[in-house]
Amino acid sequence: MEIQIFSVLLNISGLIVGAAVFLLIVFSRKLCIIGEYYFTKKFWVVFLVVGLTGTIVSFFVANLILSTIAGVTGFIFLWGIHETIEQEERVKKGWFPKNPKREK
Repeated sequence: MEIQIFSVLLNISGLIVGAAVFLLIVFSRKLCIIGEYYFTKKFWVVFLVVGLTGTIVSFFVANLILSTIAGVTGFIFLWGIHETIEQEERVKKGWFPKNPKREK
């Protein structure tokens, strides 16, 4: 009986982490687009700070699920640095709108 309960908890843990990862990816993608629109590609610094913070926090959190989510958050935002820089190219190609207030 005890083994079956533990197995169910592991499955729920996977669903929680999976849902969190999905939501974090969606959120970071939107943040990348909005950040580049208002602050240019220099917004990558925010992604660096959040990424390093999430990665470091994951070492100190005792709860496995929260530690995993913190680590994944860190790495998603570290990848977001690349995406924020690439977003400038997407705007130049016309895939995303330019901020008219930044036009020279």
